[in-house]
Amino acid sequence: MQKKINIQNKKAHFQYEILDKYTAGIVLRGTEIKSIRHSKASIAESFCEFNDKGELFLINATIEEYAFGNYYNHKPKAERKLLLNKKELKKLQKDVQNKGLTIIPLRLFINEKGFAKVIIALAKGKKLYDKRETIKDRDNKRDLDRIKKAYN
Repeated sequence: MQKKINIQNKKAHFQYEILDKYTAGIVLRGTEIKSIRHSKASIAESFCEFNDKGELFLINATIEEYAFGNYYNHKPKAERKLLLNKKELKKLQKDVQNKGLTIIPLRLFINEKGFAKVIIALAKGKKLYDKRETIKDRDNKRDLDRIKKAYN
């Protein structure tokens, strides 16, 4: 049985307000899929960007070199093309240009067919006071759960 691969961007929900989510395929080269299967990847500081042809790329994602890859190995911080429908790409590009939003990856996983997929989100950056509000809500929820547990 194959173990589940679930590489997450844990800071995304704290730093951004998520507006819309999409599941995109990712174009991998060489030994990148083997490194992902060994969970040797990180999408913590990565983001998505359109090129002049209207294609969406994943920038600054780190997929470590495969240990047994010799000269067939890949570059760890290469740009990787994301695969979406044309309709979705045009909608995302319009939102990014007009509204000043950003596209961030939330989760990298391997689906049941064995293909690597990325869940990307159209997001708006939070201000400092929004982050403080998030921390306050989280603390209040934790305290409330503690009280409920002590009561039961």
